[in-house]
Amino acid sequence: MTDDPGALTPPLVTARIESVSARIAQAAASAGRDPGSVRLMLATKMQSAAAVRVAVDAARRLGLDVLVGENRVQELVAKAPVFTELGVRADLIGPLQSNKAGRALETMFSAPVPGAVESVGTADTATRLGARAAAAGRVLDVMVQVNVSGEPTKSGVTPSEAFELALRVADDPGLRLVGFMTIGARSDDVSVVRSGFAALRTVRDEVLALGSPGTEHAVDLSMGMSGDLEAAVAEGATIVRVGTAVFGARDRSPSGTR
Repeated sequence: MTDDPGALTPPLVTARIESVSARIAQAAASAGRDPGSVRLMLATKMQSAAAVRVAVDAARRLGLDVLVGENRVQELVAKAPVFTELGVRADLIGPLQSNKAGRALETMFSAPVPGAVESVGTADTATRLGARAAAAGRVLDVMVQVNVSGEPTKSGVTPSEAFELALRVADDPGLRLVGFMTIGARSDDVSVVRSGFAALRTVRDEVLALGSPGTEHAVDLSMGMSGDLEAAVAEGATIVRVGTAVFGARDRSPSGTR
């Protein structure tokens, strides 16, 4: 469960985002990285339009180049007006069912700042999205989702399969490969969590090093959430997806927004 929406006042949300921003900056400094190389994504699953507006406004007042991420197509569509009003990029970070792909792409393509589908974990999904995008005369930004922990509750290809899927996406004229996404291992052992994030970075680096057409934009690493963002930043995250630390506690879930 999330906090009572009425309790998400601008001062409270601002303080929480300041705390998250400080954590990112400290983790980046410890890793010898520029804090500005890590973008904050607000994971807005089950949040009202009002809560989204408060959080985005607060982040921008703090000078942050913020994104939002939605797990469900129906929420992406329902909140599209507020995303448009705010001019904020909204990515789909949850599983995409084939019968909802059309609605997702229509919403994303009509946005002033088109988002990316971060949850491409099969060749079939890539093919469907590429065909729909091409039919609309558009190019859709996507990330390959990789299951770095091997946990059966998590979606995505294995690290060994990610290279092939990335090349498949890069070769599709309707798609633009912009990076890779993962959900960290559910473990209290930081070394285990970090090793998974390091595996994703290795996949990204190997794809970029190949230099194949269509892979040159695959720079983003969307990884790390409220509980493990320090480990993700240490291993090269360019986007961290934060829900709980901004909007309040909810039950742990493998869906990508804990």
